[in-house]
Amino acid sequence: MTAAQAARAFGEVYGTPCEGVWAAPGRVNLIGEYTDVNEGLVMPLALPRLTWVAARARPDGRLRLHSAAAAGGVVELGPGEPAAPGAVRGWAAHPAGVAWALREAGYPVGGADLHVESEVPLGAGLSSSAALQVATALALDGLHGLGLGRPELARLAQRAENAFVGVPCGIMDQTAAACCVEGHALHLDTRSLAARPVPLGLAAAGLRLLVMDTRVAHELGEGAYARRRAGCEAAARALGVRALRDVAYERLAEALAEVEAAGGAERHGVRPGPLVRHVVTENRRVEETAALLDAGDPRAVGPLLTAGHASLRDDFAVSCPELDLAVATAVGAGALGARMTGGGFGGSAVALVEEAAVTEVGEAVRAAFAAAGHRLPHVFPVTAGPGAHRVV
Repeated sequence: MTAAQAARAFGEVYGTPCEGVWAAPGRVNLIGEYTDVNEGLVMPLALPRLTWVAARARPDGRLRLHSAAAAGGVVELGPGEPAAPGAVRGWAAHPAGVAWALREAGYPVGGADLHVESEVPLGAGLSSSAALQVATALALDGLHGLGLGRPELARLAQRAENAFVGVPCGIMDQTAAACCVEGHALHLDTRSLAARPVPLGLAAAGLRLLVMDTRVAHELGEGAYARRRAGCEAAARALGVRALRDVAYERLAEALAEVEAAGGAERHGVRPGPLVRHVVTENRRVEETAALLDAGDPRAVGPLLTAGHASLRDDFAVSCPELDLAVATAVGAGALGARMTGGGFGGSAVALVEEAAVTEVGEAVRAAFAAAGHRLPHVFPVTAGPGAHRVV
């Protein structure tokens, strides 16, 4: 798929040329999982796999939406629609929610025809929804001259996901899609939104990053994500802090004792102590990873990835057998480290691998899945691509 193909498909759907094509990437989160909903630290990188939105402004205020990947034809909304969350369902809720969020924020968004093409796998934990939202926001910004800065664009795309689609995600995915820099990970403080590119330096070190898509689709709107977020918020209240990012690593043992004393029984379907331990140690792992990359030592990042997976599996309880198998097999086959990435309960894992071992690790993971009777995973190397941009 290319931008030219997206433009051509737009003409076939709507019978008129598009005004432009805008693109936003999926993302892999190198380290820092479930810390964004606790105002903590994350380190994503943009995938070279993109979602394209070909678009043309309309003078009548109507919003028409079409996706090459969705059945049902064009979704059409009248002037001023959607007026409220819940008015649009399915895939179209993502771009419609962006238009709603922009208007709610006071931006003069007029009508538009949009056609969507994507090579970001759905349900793979690679943030296909954020790629669609950010590409849509960038397209509407370009069509209507809104003058959005990238952080504001990401914030409004997150609002569309939270308030319109109904997934209480943090801002990492949208910021990664909007702000990442080619060849770099993005060190992001999700409270202050301070962000800086961190050079990965993988190729110079003879390393590759493998994505292992388990092909187990996850659905974050079904409650598991929301229960863990509520559990973290309850633990923060018990500790008297605004968010769990305010619990210093040096006082983790004390914080765990306080949570237990305040009533460490299961709430919202999860125990608060393990949630606290994961968030505090994961923020620490992000800081350590950034320091190693800044020092030009990406090879030493491997054990931090594996430790992060153990924490997500055992403390936050968001892994699944397929993710655990992918991680364990990759490490056993020679990967320097591996972890699940994204919301979990399926989706993808990443592995840091020597260049010479890419084929061996991939074959080992596929063989392990076959032996376990799972669907064969998609295993592919990735490089850090650029953030959202206008293509045509």
